[in-house]
Amino acid sequence: MSDMGEIMNQWLDRYGTVDKDKIAESQEKRTKLYDRNYLLNMAAEASLDLHGLHQDEARVALDHFITNCKNKGLHKVLIIHGKGIHTHGSDPVLGELVRRFIEQDKRCGTSGHPKSKAEGGNGATWILLK
Repeated sequence: MSDMGEIMNQWLDRYGTVDKDKIAESQEKRTKLYDRNYLLNMAAEASLDLHGLHQDEARVALDHFITNCKNKGLHKVLIIHGKGIHTHGSDPVLGELVRRFIEQDKRCGTSGHPKSKAEGGNGATWILLK
């Protein structure tokens, strides 16, 4: 019987094994990531807070953040820009800057505001990355 065990070990060393459960889990995850409803309802995988930044600084930070998130393979991110209630002397600018950035940047897809105030409400914007 030890010869049979030895033959089996040689075969396994040469050809390896296949973890079918791991393959199935990986396929399920990939399938979910193509499901729009799943993506819309998933939590953001990373966030960027733009509070206190000037427009130029915010645009650079936003570009770097999106680049890093794409490189990491993330699918949904959250940008916290505030509602502009503390802005003095002008209209709120960061929310508008984020909106324009999303419209112009080809890496950005669908976007929206979190439903609850605890997640940022109108003072934050989530983005699905392409």
